[in-house]
Amino acid sequence: MTVLVGFVPNPLGEAALTAAVAEARRRDEPLLVVNMSRDDVLVDARRAGNEQLDLVRRDLEDLGLEFEVRRVEEGGDAAQVILDVAESDGASVIVIGLRHRSPVGKLLLGSAAQRILLDATCQVLAVKESRA
Repeated sequence: MTVLVGFVPNPLGEAALTAAVAEARRRDEPLLVVNMSRDDVLVDARRAGNEQLDLVRRDLEDLGLEFEVRRVEEGGDAAQVILDVAESDGASVIVIGLRHRSPVGKLLLGSAAQRILLDATCQVLAVKESRA
């Protein structure tokens, strides 16, 4: 079993990573950090650079956690990538970030987050970005 977090290089991704670290410690399980990049666009804001992923690795090493950082660069559907990795790697929980949405946006929740919440075969922990 492992704790899987979908990481994006922004404050929401940092909030999800922080929650995933706490969850991995609570469950005494390794942490799998997945960064996904679409292969059908030239620039993808979800793609973390090598420097960003190296910083995540150093921070996790400093915490003494068992972890893996994995970049998945094929595929255009972030939700499906997370669901597939969760299934293949035996995730006990998926940690995702949810951003604040407008009233209309709340009706839609966000397609990737909604699919993960509805289709995951394991628990899903959804966290919001800190307002501090």
